[in-house]
Amino acid sequence: MNKPIRTDHMTAATTIIPSAENLRGYRNALGQFATGITIVTARTKDGPVGMTANSFNSVSLEPPLVLWCLAKDSQRRGAFEQATEFGISVLRSDQCDLAMAFAREGQCFTAENSFDSDAGLPLIRGALANFECRLERTMDAGDHEIILARVAKVSFSEGDPLIFQGGRFGTLMS
Repeated sequence: MNKPIRTDHMTAATTIIPSAENLRGYRNALGQFATGITIVTARTKDGPVGMTANSFNSVSLEPPLVLWCLAKDSQRRGAFEQATEFGISVLRSDQCDLAMAFAREGQCFTAENSFDSDAGLPLIRGALANFECRLERTMDAGDHEIILARVAKVSFSEGDPLIFQGGRFGTLMS
């Protein structure tokens, strides 16, 4: 499942105008952009919750801001809408199974795969980077909400990231 992603030169292109009739084609075009994979976490009154997300981006160095996007039809939307603090863990190339587990359900936390930060945020053990964030604001964005967050603390290490492109996971080629 963790195969290197290769980019071949384009031999033929499909052109569409994004519309309700062309959602699959539009989604396929967006899928051509390779992204890293994160697990976004929060502490709720019912315990920790997490979800896999590839919609993570840096926004600003000063102040330190990042964003991620939450689907409005997500079953975990309520838990994340109530949270004012988030953990964002950037996954390593060997954490594909964890990404898949959190994509399916939000309570996959174990002592082996996660820990609580000093601030009480659930974070993923062994991730390439763990960002501890406070909610700055949310913005409506079609079928998603953009969650803008201020980074309070970050820890990171070297390694190969887990990549998602074209509907499959992969790694960077050396």
